[in-house]
Amino acid sequence: MKILIIGGTVFLGRHLVEAALARAHEVTLFNRGQRHPELFPEVERLRGDRTGEMEALRGRRWDAVIDTCGYVPGVVRASAELLAGSVEHYTFISSISVYGDATGSVIDESTPVNILTEKQVRDAALIKPAGPIIAANYGEMYGGLKALCERAAEEEMDGRVLNVRAGLIVGPHDYSDRFTYWPTRLSRGGEVLAPGQPLSLKQMIDVRDLSEWIVRMIEMRGTGTFNATGPDHELTMEGVLDECCRAIGSDARLTWVSDDFLLEAGVAPWTEMPLWMPAKYSLPAFSRTNCEKAIAAGLTFRPLAQTARETLAWDTTRPANSERLAGLQADKESQLLQLWHKDSKDKMQG
Repeated sequence: MKILIIGGTVFLGRHLVEAALARAHEVTLFNRGQRHPELFPEVERLRGDRTGEMEALRGRRWDAVIDTCGYVPGVVRASAELLAGSVEHYTFISSISVYGDATGSVIDESTPVNILTEKQVRDAALIKPAGPIIAANYGEMYGGLKALCERAAEEEMDGRVLNVRAGLIVGPHDYSDRFTYWPTRLSRGGEVLAPGQPLSLKQMIDVRDLSEWIVRMIEMRGTGTFNATGPDHELTMEGVLDECCRAIGSDARLTWVSDDFLLEAGVAPWTEMPLWMPAKYSLPAFSRTNCEKAIAAGLTFRPLAQTARETLAWDTTRPANSERLAGLQADKESQLLQLWHKDSKDKMQG
């Protein structure tokens, strides 16, 4: 198959390219050439900006397109409209953030999505995304915008769209550091600050499992909307950290620190303390996303231990001065642990 990938050089995109090439597909990349232009010298590259410079796509034909970086519905609509007569199948990488109410017990594909006002949509169109975590630029509008992007793609390519609502994607080349922090920190050993409730539920998917499944779905011309996160069993925060320790042979000692203590200390959930969301702020259903539909369609999961080992192996190749986008600084972690132990001792003596 001839597959056009919009993006294709950052995390999920690069793994999609690798998965497609591994299955002998012909890949074309369309992007601005600003990030990792050295990757995949063997594939065709078309340069442009989907916000207005898409002439390179005109007059060409592909069997399928994968849209890895659509955030604003007007931009996705323009891309789908341009390609509607040139491709047979359109995959849009969406997010479980589309769901409007995550306070219930579970999310499935029938759960209502976020609804934005016309003003919010107009405001979003004016945002100039900056930095590697583009989702953060749109704040609370992100999920609603993704839902509208799905609709835009469907309206332009009715019946030919695969909407993939991904959850937390992890693995090698995860520049967000939201999972990468943990195997890296645990590999250093010693006392490790473990956040919140050990039995809090977590969901995540290895980027390679997601990429390989998407390529197989494209080969089958799969359409419709699918939640795509994992694993296929219940996973807790304690389970994540214990599995990481076993996988990398770490002798780290976990010290579980309460939500209240971390909040009072000003620790930022999810970013400064990866995978941690205080119970008072959590949306339970986001940790109970039902992926049975995708699993029935062939989605599989490698062991978390493999993801941990290979993520750590990749992380060791990064320059020592690489900016880390998530995780506690070592000195702050030490200070917090000292304060936690002091408070615990004072309470026992009091």
